[in-house]
Amino acid sequence: MVSFSRTAIAAAMLLSVASTAFADKKIKSLCEISYPSDSRIQWQCLKLKWSDTPEGLFRESWRDVLRFNRVDRRHFLGGVSIKVPRRLEQVRNFNPLPLTYPEAAREPKFILVDQTEMFLGAYQFGRLVYSFPIALGIEGKLVPNGTFRIDAADRRHKSNLYQVEEIGRPYPMHYALRFFVDKSKEEWPSYWIHGRDLPGYPITHGCIGLYDEEMQQDYYAAHDRKVYMKNYHPLTRPLLEDAKTLYQWVVDPRTDSGEFQKIKNGPVVLITGRPPASP
Repeated sequence: MVSFSRTAIAAAMLLSVASTAFADKKIKSLCEISYPSDSRIQWQCLKLKWSDTPEGLFRESWRDVLRFNRVDRRHFLGGVSIKVPRRLEQVRNFNPLPLTYPEAAREPKFILVDQTEMFLGAYQFGRLVYSFPIALGIEGKLVPNGTFRIDAADRRHKSNLYQVEEIGRPYPMHYALRFFVDKSKEEWPSYWIHGRDLPGYPITHGCIGLYDEEMQQDYYAAHDRKVYMKNYHPLTRPLLEDAKTLYQWVVDPRTDSGEFQKIKNGPVVLITGRPPASP
């Protein structure tokens, strides 16, 4: 999503109300979403039961299977079909990005966003140190390609325009890192990398989303237990915290106020490719 910098929304961002887990049911099969790296791994399609959990099905490989599907635990739902590698060891620490990026060899910190793979990589002097599955923009609201730079951060960013539909709270964009303000448009829309839900397919209005179970537990836990206790397994404790990891890698904790702040000489962000088509 984008925010409008020149109006009183300075650090706010437009987020889709329909991006919550139970509003995302229009896409039932992640098997129909193709990535270039799929060709390297043999997999089969599995339709989930409501009693299934990632930990129960895949044991110590559950994080790897979720990364392979670019999905979070909250969207691991009965009726949804996912890709299951025939050999789980093939997706151990799954990462479709290059381990080195020579073009960034002189950059202390560099972020590569491969929209075609729906993955983000964090590099130090050209060597990959972190890689994360991501959520991307829908058709008509795509994340812009190009070279940018992180210029602002906000640990508890939230929308002042949209709310989470089920619970009426402002939509969260925690651990937010701004990489672009489009001054060519009248409203000056801003683009961010931030924590959010990951349903396994393009869903945002122009921003880049990362795992954030800390936010999900805060925003959804009570509601999920009350409304979906018969067919949904609430998060027991946050384990997938990619947004927090990237934020702490970018923002010096010694100078982090926890509020909106400008970042000088932040990491370069290179965005390439195009998100896979949704079925």
